[in-house]
Amino acid sequence: MTIRVLLADDQALLRGTFRLLIDSCDDMEVVGEAANGNEAVDLVRAHHPDVVLMDIRMPGSDGLAATATICDDPDLAGTRVLILTMFETDEYVAKALRVGASGFLGKYVTTDILLAGIRTVASGEALLSPGATRALITRFLAAPAPGNFLAPPERMHELTPREREVTVLAAHGKSNAEIADDLVISVLTVRTHIQRALTKLGARDRAQLVVIAYQAGLVQASPSAH
Repeated sequence: MTIRVLLADDQALLRGTFRLLIDSCDDMEVVGEAANGNEAVDLVRAHHPDVVLMDIRMPGSDGLAATATICDDPDLAGTRVLILTMFETDEYVAKALRVGASGFLGKYVTTDILLAGIRTVASGEALLSPGATRALITRFLAAPAPGNFLAPPERMHELTPREREVTVLAAHGKSNAEIADDLVISVLTVRTHIQRALTKLGARDRAQLVVIAYQAGLVQASPSAH
């Protein structure tokens, strides 16, 4: 199955570089390019890509607004947003995760990491393992703005003890394989617990599940992240 990718960045040269890289892979292709947020939303609605590589800072409608629009549209539920940014400590990245982005990468990453990131997000997992991403989640999502909860904290009580345990490990940035090793269960069982937690909490994907875990206090901020 070919992963269909949409590029959203105001730098034409960078878009061209990404297109050449992605189109050179047998398992993915670029289906469109956008220079701002409005174009990105229009093209996503037209092409329904699997993944959008979204720059945060663009003229006019930025990547944050576009991400919120895409993730709020039920007709675009099959599209995942992967943020690309030069500003790893930028609070906009954390806000993008709040509104539904599935993760982020710095623009300086290697070719292999970028392609692996696209595949990770396309598979339905969140790109939350890099240390910088965990630091952002800890710093900005552990103390959410009032009224900005993705799910009422009391809904955490709907999780079984095992689902809660798996959610905590996911919130610490562990992959399904790492969680399986820690709990001595199969990767398939981990996926099942994650999926049940997503359903019970109304989370769009693994990224939102992690945000909910922090917002509900299931995972505490690490002082070392500040």
